[in-house]
Amino acid sequence: MAMKRVIGVLFGALLCWNTLADNIELNPSHPDRYVVVKGDTLWDISARFLKTPWRWPDIWQANEQIANPHLIYPGDIIELSFVDGQPRLSIKRGDGKLSPSIRRSSLDDAIPVIPIDAIAAFIGKPRVMTQEEYDSAPYIVAFDDQHILGSAGYKAYVRGLESGAADGYSIVRQGEEYLDADTGESLGFESIFVAESELKVQADVATVMLSKTSREVRKGDRLLPAEEGVILRNYYPHAPDSDIRGHIVGVVDGVSQVAQYDVVVIDRGLRDGIEEGHVLQIDHAGETIRDVVAGNGAEVTLPDEKAGVLMVFRVFERVSYGLVMESKRVMHRHDVVRTP
Repeated sequence: MAMKRVIGVLFGALLCWNTLADNIELNPSHPDRYVVVKGDTLWDISARFLKTPWRWPDIWQANEQIANPHLIYPGDIIELSFVDGQPRLSIKRGDGKLSPSIRRSSLDDAIPVIPIDAIAAFIGKPRVMTQEEYDSAPYIVAFDDQHILGSAGYKAYVRGLESGAADGYSIVRQGEEYLDADTGESLGFESIFVAESELKVQADVATVMLSKTSREVRKGDRLLPAEEGVILRNYYPHAPDSDIRGHIVGVVDGVSQVAQYDVVVIDRGLRDGIEEGHVLQIDHAGETIRDVVAGNGAEVTLPDEKAGVLMVFRVFERVSYGLVMESKRVMHRHDVVRTP
């Protein structure tokens, strides 16, 4: 039986704080203290204090008298203070006690950096594949009882499973092709999750049982080994060290306009220096219009305008997934993402 998958989003890297960053701007309406409540995220709490919420690690002061000072729970108190004129954020446990103690709450009770529900479906399941990877993956050739399509509880027959195969598989279908916005180069294909399956009989034509279908399974759908166990992400929001510039090349669920908490695909990945936790500014790409004064078909490109902020939460070789955390205006495919 497959192990239960647990998805957590914490911010353990805050303990890496060493020095205060320059030019941290406070929210003009910031409180002096805030009591954490269930449903909060660190990003939202930080937005109460800072104009740039993702920079809270720069002014975080860990309290060494508290067990697990890098975890924040409902009831804890976030306080703003100043040291040598520089702002600092610190935590007090909800009971007000400073003596060391062991927190009995589970990691799942700690508040996340960003909304877990918005990204849960994109962690642990395959999402981007090259054409070669897709073509070489095992595939479904038929269903039991001559069914044309498959669903949960059906048996399916598979070709291409090697001996010593895994017990569980994700079934995927090739989706949208992602292209580099500058060069038109293919960066890979979206792999749409279709179902889960369990291996029943290993043979030249293997038998699997379908489960947890998100849509009807078709002949030709591909199988990839399922990821088991606990999946834990420690996101540490930070700006890239280098000058990153790319574009939104995909919008999950096919929406045409991008808003807060939408998941987008950008045409930059590991090979470009992108890391989980990277924060990128989104600029609405300036339109190219005709200059009616200059005449003769002359065109001019309007300047890019800041539209929002995203945080990268999953990185592949040539593309990455980002969650839009702030939205100042409507965003679209081909808008620019860059180092803030």
